[in-house]
Amino acid sequence: MAKPLILVSNDDGITAPGIHMLVKVAKKIGDVVVVAPDSPQSGMGHAITIGNTLRLDKSIALEDLDVEAYECSGTPADCVKLAKFHVLKDRRPDLVVSGINHGSNSSISVLYSGTMSAAIEGAIEGFPAIGFSLCDYGHDADFSHTEEFVEQIIRQAIENGIPENVALNVNFPKKSSEKIKGIKICRQAHAKWQEEFDERLDPNNRRYFWMTGSFVNFDKGEDTDEWALVNNYVSVVPCQFDMTAHHAVARLNNEWEF
Repeated sequence: MAKPLILVSNDDGITAPGIHMLVKVAKKIGDVVVVAPDSPQSGMGHAITIGNTLRLDKSIALEDLDVEAYECSGTPADCVKLAKFHVLKDRRPDLVVSGINHGSNSSISVLYSGTMSAAIEGAIEGFPAIGFSLCDYGHDADFSHTEEFVEQIIRQAIENGIPENVALNVNFPKKSSEKIKGIKICRQAHAKWQEEFDERLDPNNRRYFWMTGSFVNFDKGEDTDEWALVNNYVSVVPCQFDMTAHHAVARLNNEWEF
């Protein structure tokens, strides 16, 4: 039987250690094609390039893994679009995977995540899709403890499928002396970043701002991604791109007058 075709992307750029680990695992399972940004695109959300050129070139960044790889000047969503319409053409990926991101994409961070935008773009195009992230922002982060779980989740996705129009948001706890307890299917926690903007002056005495802040979790539930990660589980949250607040439709129809 033919191996499954796996499309790999990310938002940290094609030279990031996280994508190296993801490609290494994906190669155990299927044929891999990589289309990833040529530079970091963290926090880009689902941005796409409009009105500017997009460049796509063969890449040697992953040549030690012997895969077909391309680097793109655009966003993660651009990468998946170009992969479908140009690189793969009439080849259909069996799975789109994105990451492994350097930093958490749990709770509200999923909205800002370039990693998840690549996965969501895959789901929009009708492909099963997964975004992987590690709760460690360091460029030299240790991904070794994620390998077995990445492989397990990818195999499950290929063998059992992912619901239509859904992308999985998978987050791993930072490596510690404690062994990961397992995998939890979760909901997105009600949490947010409480931003502050530090006002500074540049050498020309011009004012600029640097965003800082702290993470605040308002959710006390034990079925959330944040609870799972704090308790040393891998969190898996099914996400959809239909952002309709269905529960609010009837209320607005009943209470608003036009």
